Amino acid sequence: MENKLIKITPNQRLAIIVGLVGVLLLVPFVAMQFTDGVKWDAFDFIAAGVLLLGTGLLCELVLRLVRSTKHRVVLCGVLLIILFLVWAELAVGVFGTRFAGS
Repeated sequence: MENKLIKITPNQRLAIIVGLVGVLLLVPFVAMQFTDGVKWDAFDFIAAGVLLLGTGLLCELVLRLVRSTKHRVVLCGVLLIILFLVWAELAVGVFGTRFAGS
């Protein structure tokens, strides 16, 4: 049996990133329709979209420019850690900055 790998072009990967951001933003939107526990306004959706899309685009840039797989993994991992730290700060104020949520 022949092993066929699916090749994804950089433009297809970019479309996947944008699509995933849209799907992730649908989660709180749908949750808002069924519960009062999720109360996002337009600013929350914009901030989440900028954070998610920005991180996705930076990871795409790393994948396009960096050749070493090890360096790609490390750089994308650092970007994801930064995303999670900023998200946590905006959500609950882990570090107590003036951007802290709640």
